[in-house]
Amino acid sequence: MANQRAKLTWTDDHIPVSDRFDDPYYSLQNGLDETRHVFLEGNDLPVRFAPGFRIAELGFGTGLNLLTVWSEWETSGQTTPLHVTSFEAYPMDSDDMARALAAFPELSPWADRFLSVWTGQNCVLDTLHLEVITGDARQTLPTWDGAADAWFLDGFSPAKNPELWGSDLMQHVADHTVKGGTAATYTAAGFVRRGLSDAGFNVTRSPGFGRKRHMTRAVKP
Repeated sequence: MANQRAKLTWTDDHIPVSDRFDDPYYSLQNGLDETRHVFLEGNDLPVRFAPGFRIAELGFGTGLNLLTVWSEWETSGQTTPLHVTSFEAYPMDSDDMARALAAFPELSPWADRFLSVWTGQNCVLDTLHLEVITGDARQTLPTWDGAADAWFLDGFSPAKNPELWGSDLMQHVADHTVKGGTAATYTAAGFVRRGLSDAGFNVTRSPGFGRKRHMTRAVKP
């Protein structure tokens, strides 16, 4: 699976849509605002930033979440590396990634630096240490030796990509979260919230972004 690439189609508004899951890679309304609302605010960032902070993510996609949080990391005055580990089954080609990120000129200073050194798996810069682990997260996450301060749960819609939202995988997310760590996701699907709760998180439903009425926030006590 690690060698399978993302297959996508572009909408008239230049938004990439996964052919495999028939789902857009980010909000049709505003992907950057969605990322800030769901993954930054949902994990109480950047307030919690501190040297050594580690983020883990299910679904790397276009890299939008990464660049958004990295830009906030630098803007907030952090000078040590932000550590990010992302689990991605179907990596996007670099050209498609660059085309998608071009829709967010506000992030271009970070996108340009990232894309100039991006190899498809790792990226090491002064203020960013990224590792992308390719393959099925149900197989790769259990063997990961890290633990995250914050999780971005950003797989495609649970209705179309249920494999990335199952209770067993949510338990592995919890097992790889530090005490007091958090997780956030755009979905408020009942089985996802139950899976996080059963895994030991304290789960709350919060206002969602755009047309989504609710999203999910979770804290590991």
